[in-house]
Amino acid sequence: MTQMTQPTTLRTDLLALTPQTLASLANRGLVKRAEKDVKAGSGPEVTVTDDGTVRGRFPDGTDTALPPGLGLDTADCGCAATGVCRHRIGLVLAYQRTHQRTAESAPADDSPAAEAEFVDWTPAEFDDDALTAALGRAALSAAQRVKDRGYVARLHRPTAAAPEPRVELPTCTVRFPVPHELGYALTDASAALRGEVVVLAVWAFRAADGTDGATTAAGAATPAATAPTHAPAPTPAPAPAPTATPNTPRTTEVSVGGRTPTATAHLTDGPLRTALGLADDLLLDGVQQAGPVFAGSLARAQEALTGALLHWPAGAVAELREQVHAYATRGTHYEAERFALLLAELHARHRAAGHDPVGALGTKEAPQTPLRRVRLVALGCRIGGTARDRTAETYFAHAEAGIALVLRKRWELTEDQSLSGHELAGRRLLGSPLRTLATANVVSEHTSRAADRTVSISRGRIAATSVTPLGSAWRELPGSLLLRDTAAHLRAAGERPPRLIRPRVQAESVRVVEVAAVESVGYDPAAQRLEAVVRDPAGNEILVRAAYNPLCPGGLDALAAALGDEEVHGVSGMLNRAHGRIVLDPLAVLTGKGVIIPDLAPGEGDTALAMARARPTDPITTALESALTALAQAPHHGLRRLTAPARTRLTDSAAALQRAGLHSAARLIRDLVTVLHRDGATAAVPAWVDAQIQLAVSLELHAEGAQGLDTAGNPDG
Repeated sequence: MTQMTQPTTLRTDLLALTPQTLASLANRGLVKRAEKDVKAGSGPEVTVTDDGTVRGRFPDGTDTALPPGLGLDTADCGCAATGVCRHRIGLVLAYQRTHQRTAESAPADDSPAAEAEFVDWTPAEFDDDALTAALGRAALSAAQRVKDRGYVARLHRPTAAAPEPRVELPTCTVRFPVPHELGYALTDASAALRGEVVVLAVWAFRAADGTDGATTAAGAATPAATAPTHAPAPTPAPAPAPTATPNTPRTTEVSVGGRTPTATAHLTDGPLRTALGLADDLLLDGVQQAGPVFAGSLARAQEALTGALLHWPAGAVAELREQVHAYATRGTHYEAERFALLLAELHARHRAAGHDPVGALGTKEAPQTPLRRVRLVALGCRIGGTARDRTAETYFAHAEAGIALVLRKRWELTEDQSLSGHELAGRRLLGSPLRTLATANVVSEHTSRAADRTVSISRGRIAATSVTPLGSAWRELPGSLLLRDTAAHLRAAGERPPRLIRPRVQAESVRVVEVAAVESVGYDPAAQRLEAVVRDPAGNEILVRAAYNPLCPGGLDALAAALGDEEVHGVSGMLNRAHGRIVLDPLAVLTGKGVIIPDLAPGEGDTALAMARARPTDPITTALESALTALAQAPHHGLRRLTAPARTRLTDSAAALQRAGLHSAARLIRDLVTVLHRDGATAAVPAWVDAQIQLAVSLELHAEGAQGLDTAGNPDG
């Protein structure tokens, strides 16, 4: 029977370990077995020494010790297991169980101190001596090489609802579940990379808190601190008061390390300069003139950018290739406005490279990072493709990391094939039909994550991958993924750079929204989309909006039927703000009958749907969208071949912008028309880029409820 001698030191770190954290440190099977042993009286006899070491002797004769300042993986155990074993887990549970009994036998205390206290702390408190002592000098050396190249991190500071500080690195996530303790840091990266990524996470918090030479994305980076050359201290430095104040954003993004703008100047003279030249050729001659030879040039430019580890410009060029191919094959995937935005994106990233090279050009992290054993919860599927192929993007929640990932699969089509989403639902991935995988729990020991949050999963002979029914997994997701107050989540997301220069991260906005009520469902025939109004438990109104997908003709019918179910528990999808409203582009709906995925549903789209009520448009949005449509005619036809009606439309859009009070945007359009008429197409390229960037960013900020800025950084209008 478990018993404990009178403790001399309270081990708050062991008391802070939840069953979920213990499962992350080991696995659920070990935790369940240890819980069963402790409850059955087969747990250890617990003692606590004067230095705070918790020792346990098990009935089988195994001795285990948990010294302070160390994680469970480095603790001493007499069994033959490597890593965290059931004895270490059992000793933690036995210590917690005995301490709980002691607390229950004490006099009742209704004071706030008696309750679990939220700790607002920052991992920036760990200096390099503490990092070396806990993780080793090799980990700091490896992290230093990454920091010299530069990396981007998104920080989530602790809150009462989510008390664990968390860092989203480009290819993995690190969290700190125990306040002021480094040994329990968790990551989804493989064991070989754990020390390196934990160091990078701590350095990211230092950069955000201003406690070392790194800077946020708003400033240039300075040389990084080097690993200590003297003997490390055995314990972390005393924790200072957290630098974060109540007004500090709880979610921030930082660029850490990297070369100075001068040192990165050569990047613009190489692959990026070549890509910009191709973009300008497209702008001058138009997508109509881009033949197979030009498509080959884009492919070589993409390869060069990828080889230089400039991931975000490479992604933009890859999408440009898709747009050029879609136009050449008369595919529905081509969009003139999207094509114009991609050309502007390359220029915007080039301009921002001198200010924040890491954030604008892409991380220098390895393209793929192997992960340890992970459990992924499917959130639905999106079907896309062209006349020659089909793609399935299956989205997963990685609960431990608190983020969403995406698994891509592409199928080539023969000339006589035209597969719908429902027909693809039977295609097999990881040994299971797509419809099963998109509504399943996936546990894999061989998973890799890319910088853009795409994931690769293997079913090798050694690495085990299991696909099991989803069950209640959506309802068990953490608060960072399952939202009960969407407005609070969007506020906490903090300010981000514009999309044109933001990291090209897939599934960044994918979340599950818990639904308290469905108020209306209707179809807008003009826009060919279904619109539904739902409310979350906090009372926020969310517009669920899905556009018709010709590859999935029964999708809108299935979505309408799912939202009309008597029990609608949640909707997964891409969550954003648009024109001051919370908008969710749905992937799947959880009803009382199970998970419904519209893109994989059967049907021909012939169900009669109720009409959606008309929504008023605001003049600023109308003026900006009309001007962007006019600007998109330039890369479509080519500045050299811009027709008279297209030029007239530019002039008219400038007048509309002026009437809407967007004076800077109107001036940029007028300048473009003037330069084009006076100096010719080549001279007009910079003017078009200025106008396209200004209007695109203004529309984005206006849609999110902010005020647009002119090119000088002053409020527009």
